[in-house]
Amino acid sequence: MHEMSVAVAVVDQVEAAAKARRAVGVSSIRLDVGELAGIVADALAFCFELACAGTVVEGAELITHTVPGRARCEPCAETWAVGMPPRLLCPGCGAAAGELVSGRELRIREVRWADPAAGERHRQPITEES
Repeated sequence: MHEMSVAVAVVDQVEAAAKARRAVGVSSIRLDVGELAGIVADALAFCFELACAGTVVEGAELITHTVPGRARCEPCAETWAVGMPPRLLCPGCGAAAGELVSGRELRIREVRWADPAAGERHRQPITEES
């Protein structure tokens, strides 16, 4: 179950960012998860709760956004939804997909944490690419 290693990595990154900002807690984390990334959302949510225990992230809500898989054909430049199971042949010309343009993402999009200095909660991406 690689969802546990993903959950631990997310918690570690968010905890480090929260501590650097002197946040006393994290209320939510938004993730972009590509439909081709091989992540089972329910398993990730379960593992996330376990990984949060005893950290500044404990009790945070995990919000996942599924990013659809899309491919692009080099010969004809058509793009299409890949879906599951993946359709890797161009619907326009029948060539093999030259590039997967989306669907493999696993990115921390946004974190909401408590900022004791401001006395309120803030939303902000913690990294450009996580």
